[in-house]
Amino acid sequence: MLKNARQIFTFAGLFFLVLTPVTWSAELVMLERVGCVWCMKWDEEVGPIYPKTPESKTAPLRRVDIDEPWPDDLVNIARDQFTPTFVLVADGKEIGRMRGYAGDEFFWVLLNEMLGKLPM
Repeated sequence: MLKNARQIFTFAGLFFLVLTPVTWSAELVMLERVGCVWCMKWDEEVGPIYPKTPESKTAPLRRVDIDEPWPDDLVNIARDQFTPTFVLVADGKEIGRMRGYAGDEFFWVLLNEMLGKLPM
């Protein structure tokens, strides 16, 4: 039982910290180009379900065409000529990169390895 105001405030503070979400912002940037066969394969196998997954809640998908001008907010992220390339970005910094698409099983394993590197 809590006996004094200090214990109450300490308990309330810990409760708040546990319930407060992490404030970093992450996204999964998919580098693609028109006509990319492996991008289309990813679209068939993973594209429809990705937005419904816990991984998507942690790192929503953002698609970037590598043949278009590079977005200003990705200036610190190295461009790539290989498509698809998936870059996990958190607060403007690259956390991990996956080049190519070798099927949905490899995609999920490698994505979860990258997500495990996110700052807590």
